Amino acid sequence: MRVLFCTDPLLERHPDRAFAPEVAAADAVGVAWSCVDFEALVAGDVGAALRRVRASEAVEVAVYRGWMLPLAAYDALHAGLGARGLQLVNDPAAYRSAHLLPAALPHLADDTPETVVLPREDGLHGSRIEAALARFGGRALVVKDYVKSRKHEWNDACFIRAADDVAEVRRVVGNFLDRQGDDLVGGLVFRAYEPLVPLGNHPRSGMPLPREWRRFIADGRPLVEAPAWEIADEVAPPEFADLARRVPSRFFSLDLAERAAGGWTAIELGDGQVAGLPPLLDPEVFYRALTAWDPQPTRP
Repeated sequence: MRVLFCTDPLLERHPDRAFAPEVAAADAVGVAWSCVDFEALVAGDVGAALRRVRASEAVEVAVYRGWMLPLAAYDALHAGLGARGLQLVNDPAAYRSAHLLPAALPHLADDTPETVVLPREDGLHGSRIEAALARFGGRALVVKDYVKSRKHEWNDACFIRAADDVAEVRRVVGNFLDRQGDDLVGGLVFRAYEPLVPLGNHPRSGMPLPREWRRFIADGRPLVEAPAWEIADEVAPPEFADLARRVPSRFFSLDLAERAAGGWTAIELGDGQVAGLPPLLDPEVFYRALTAWDPQPTRP
C-alpha cells in the first residue's frame, strides 16, 4: 500500500503543509508515500501531476489523502496511476458512490433524513425550488450542493427555518448560490432538518454542534472513528453494519449523529480518501489502522 499526498504548491518536492500531521504519522508507522501535484491534476495535466510518483512493478494499492477532486480529475488520477502499476483503492464508480450525495442516497436509504435533489440542468429558479419543497410543508431544512454545504454560515446560507416560507427559502438559497458561485457541484440538495442532541455552538460561526461522529469504513467494516468536533464525547454511535455493507466502496467515511428524539441518523457519506480526520483522532492511530487493514489489489 502507498499513500498519495498532495504536493505543496510552494515546495513542489514536499507534501502540502496542510497534511503535515498525516505525513508525520505515515512516517512514524512506516507507510510508504508519494506526492501528487494537485494543481496539475485539476488542470488536466496527468503526466505532470504524477511525475514524482514512482511506478510499481507489481500491482500496488494506492490510497489518496488530499483535497477533494472533481470527478474528471479523479478519473484521470485512476487511469494515470493504473499505467504506473498502482490501483486506487476506490475506482471512479466507488468514488462517486460516496462523494456525491445523490449517488449515496440509495445506499443511505431510510437511515438518513428525507432529501430532495434538484440538478442544475433542470433549472434552479424560484418556482422550481418552491414546487420541489412543497412535500416538506413547514418543516425546517438544510441546503447544500452535491458535495459541500456552507454550514459555517448556518443562518445565512445553510439553515432554512420553514420550507413553506418563500422569502426565507429565497434568501438562504440565494446566499448559498451566490457564495458557491462556480464551485457549485451538481445542483441543490434539500434535506429535512432533524433536531440533534446538542453539545454546544461553534466558537466562530455559531453553528450548532450536535453529538456527531465520523467513522471510516474499510471493506465494509469499521476502521477507526472519533467525535466530529473538538468536544470530547464518550457516547459513540451504533454499528450501522447493514448500511456499511450496502455502500459499493472499499474505503469511505460515515457521519452519524444522535437525534434529540432518540436513535441515530446517518448524516452523509464521504470518500475515505478526501474525508478529513476528526480533530480528536490522532493521525498515527488512523495510519496504524490503515496499515493493519493493508488493502490488497482487486481484479479488474
